[in-house]
Amino acid sequence: MKDLKQNQKDDVIVGRNPVSEAIRSSRTIDRILVTKGGKTGAIVGILAKAKEKQIPIKEVDSKKLDYLAGNENHQGIIAMAAVKEYSSVEDIFALAEKRQEKPFIVVLDEIEDPHNLGAIIRTAECTGVHGIIIPKRRSATLSFAVGKASAGAVEYVPVARVTNIANTIDELKERGLWVFGADMNGTEYTECDFDGAVALVIGNEGKGIGRLVREKCDQIVSLPMKGKINSLNASVAAGVLMYAVSSKRK
Repeated sequence: MKDLKQNQKDDVIVGRNPVSEAIRSSRTIDRILVTKGGKTGAIVGILAKAKEKQIPIKEVDSKKLDYLAGNENHQGIIAMAAVKEYSSVEDIFALAEKRQEKPFIVVLDEIEDPHNLGAIIRTAECTGVHGIIIPKRRSATLSFAVGKASAGAVEYVPVARVTNIANTIDELKERGLWVFGADMNGTEYTECDFDGAVALVIGNEGKGIGRLVREKCDQIVSLPMKGKINSLNASVAAGVLMYAVSSKRK
């Protein structure tokens, strides 16, 4: 069969040979989508290479692949590429050291909407955040939609992906950061001491911060809600709190 070309969407790589070549060339890939029950033939070898590089693999309905591929013959497999290479947690600390500043890190616990992630990255760049940490699974990734929503800020803010957010929070605490979790029934943000090395944890749009992650936080911080709606959009809440931390770091 004739090799398939990459789909017109720059973040969607369609077909067995293009996906295989993307993996071989060490291109940054967010995840691989394969048709349910389609782990057969040449796809088995491609997925084995993906697992070696710890690329997340997800089985989906063939209709989703049809949609993402723009009705091209995807041969049962698609790779979603990233707009920018991911950084490491060490890269984030290195940036803080380079700026001679106390680390200011935003940890996102399963933010799934790419527009929220992009908006958070944009505000992070404006408020002096040294980097953002996201989980490898159940999270929006550095897709082109995120890059667009960030208005280019994704080029300047390191984003690290980790296997376990709770364990990473432990590591941040060991390195001297005070971890604030944004959630309901906490200390009002105006009463919190943000003057120091800070990690700010923002939870999922619907569920908020996970139970284990909440327990790992040193302090829960809340925003006063004076209207009839009891919660803010995740990126808006993150923006308010990032500016609150930034204002204390002058």
